[in-house]
Amino acid sequence: MAKENGGIIGVVNTPTTSVASGAWALQDQFNARVGDIWPGQPTLIEYLVIAGGGGGGDNSSPGRGNGGGGAGGYRTGNIPIEKGTNYTATVGAGGGRFDANGGNSVFSSISSRGGGNGGRTDTHNGKDGGCGGGGAGTTPGNPTLGLSGGSGNTPSVSPSQGNNGGNGGGVDLAGGGGGGAGAVGATASGENGGAGGAGTASSITGSSITRGGGGGGKGFSSSGSGGSGGGAAGSGGTGTVNTGGGGGGANFSDVSGAGGSGIVILKYADTVTISNPGGGLTLSTSTAGGFSVTSFTAGTGNVQWN
Repeated sequence: MAKENGGIIGVVNTPTTSVASGAWALQDQFNARVGDIWPGQPTLIEYLVIAGGGGGGDNSSPGRGNGGGGAGGYRTGNIPIEKGTNYTATVGAGGGRFDANGGNSVFSSISSRGGGNGGRTDTHNGKDGGCGGGGAGTTPGNPTLGLSGGSGNTPSVSPSQGNNGGNGGGVDLAGGGGGGAGAVGATASGENGGAGGAGTASSITGSSITRGGGGGGKGFSSSGSGGSGGGAAGSGGTGTVNTGGGGGGANFSDVSGAGGSGIVILKYADTVTISNPGGGLTLSTSTAGGFSVTSFTAGTGNVQWN
């Protein structure tokens, strides 16, 4: 109730220094600002995380048409990070021969799956992975009319991390191409191996670079070409290092190629500095136009910004 002179009738609240749980007192806020420990806004990181490519399918007697390896899973986007916090980074290795998928690449909660291994004649479909391996061909007299390419985007994420491998050719002794980040692997045609699927371009480093090409399948008559972006041709070629390219398939006269290793690239404001506490990672950093770009080309370990 108001008094005639405009005063208020009621209990006068005495100021206190206590605060609610989880809140900062004014003095604490002042001290934090002076000491430069006031919590800042999260830093936004642009990432490109590519896994290792799958190895090409190797010869198994009579082994004449083996599938190309699938490219490593390809993921890109943005993620917030807190300064002073450790985040895991891993660069996946390329897969070798005989059922070897590529290794996974990781940054924080983002994981790209290794590319699927190419199938071997008469015995193996292409393996599932970030991009699927190409299916093997079959030999004359075998009732199996070509073997299937492996499934890409396995496990499923959105946007998709990769495409399926191509199917092997019926009784025409040719393997399908491995799937790429940008396109499916081609199905074998006649005695000709299927081409690897094309990769995808990124300008995260400031220049447009295509990575994540699938490996070509091997045919009795001719080999499939490797997909743009580091995929190897289907005559036992090796996927290009740090592109996640798939390895090339082989026949009875070749040895299959390994997949290319993956890469992790991070772009962030140059007002913060990156470090690798404890080591374990091979990295390089460049700075231009207000941004820094760090490329991790091998290893596993923690990264932190300050």
